[in-house]
Amino acid sequence: MNPDEAGRAAAGRREVRLVDTEPLPGQLLLPGMPSEPAAGTAEPDTLPGLELPVGGGQQTADDELAAVAAELRGLDRDGSRMAAAIRGALDMLLDGQHTGRYRWEQLHKTEKTHAGTLVEIALARVLRLADGTTLDYTIAGADVDCKFSHRLGGWMIPPEADGKLLLLVQASDEDGSWSAGLIRAIEENLSPAGNRDHKRALNERGRTAVHWLHRRAPLQENALIRLPEREVAAIFALSSGQQRVSELFRRAQRMRVSRTVVATVAMQDDYMKRVRDGGGARDQLSGEGIVIFGDYAGDQLLAAALGLVRPGPGEFVSARLARRARVLARVGGGTAEAAGAGGAAGAGGAAGAGGAAGAGGAAGAGGGEVSRYDRCVRLDGADWVLAGPADPFEAAPNLPR
Repeated sequence: MNPDEAGRAAAGRREVRLVDTEPLPGQLLLPGMPSEPAAGTAEPDTLPGLELPVGGGQQTADDELAAVAAELRGLDRDGSRMAAAIRGALDMLLDGQHTGRYRWEQLHKTEKTHAGTLVEIALARVLRLADGTTLDYTIAGADVDCKFSHRLGGWMIPPEADGKLLLLVQASDEDGSWSAGLIRAIEENLSPAGNRDHKRALNERGRTAVHWLHRRAPLQENALIRLPEREVAAIFALSSGQQRVSELFRRAQRMRVSRTVVATVAMQDDYMKRVRDGGGARDQLSGEGIVIFGDYAGDQLLAAALGLVRPGPGEFVSARLARRARVLARVGGGTAEAAGAGGAAGAGGAAGAGGAAGAGGAAGAGGGEVSRYDRCVRLDGADWVLAGPADPFEAAPNLPR
């Protein structure tokens, strides 16, 4: 072959390579993937092992990220362990038992900076994650850095994490939610400019490229944030820990109240004593008809039968009760007859004195929604319902133990 022919052949080869590697409009080519999908097949919309679509409409092949996601899901399928770890880290930071603090805004700037370390340690403990070689964790054989932010999208990525996998965690008591997701800190996902420590935030593409494990999942409720400010002020205005705890359960009725909230209000080492019988809030509020359901199995059944939120581990729910017969006698007339027709279902499941009755499934005579008259429990030989504002006050029944 003469030099001219060899030159033309080489040019042809270069031309073929350029045509072969030119992506189609709107298509992102990946190593090892065909240049166009086979006929009759659709483009995949999720990464292997991930349930959520890739943000921004672009496809990325990251087997390492998929393996880490699968490992984390296997360790904590419903996210309950991660949620408990995050809740515990925030509570430790607030230290309400000794400070009376219950809001993120009450923390000092340096304490907020320390939140990420506490969350990192708490997650490693509950999920039993191994230390990383250069970053926080080793998960599925990959180094993973943990980053926490109180605000969704507020993570700051250090230079040493460039190109690495990140576990992004966010939680907010104000929103009552938490999130956790994975992303690789590649240049395309990061803002061009950093702060004085050369840490960079996710850009718009990066924020949409997060592969969420859990997004806006419920965070254990902080009753002090859910209550109006005037109610919280009235609680903390009282001088003794016992008075404050009793006032908490008086004002936060039908809400989940955690042990941490009790500790924050009591600000004493023996804060649980301020709830129990024997002089605690249960005794002090009994005369007003208020009962405090705890995390005992029996208490949980009673609360559910009344239509209340079920207290979880380490939680309480208070509510004022009234005798059903007296409530029906007060309302009188046709309303009483209608309530009585539906009420039989509520009381029919009663287990006798001291036992919990099943929640009434039938509505009143009108066939409408289940009313509060239909949901009753049998305690101390009588049927009890949730008291309304106009119902008379009377001593509360004893809860079975």
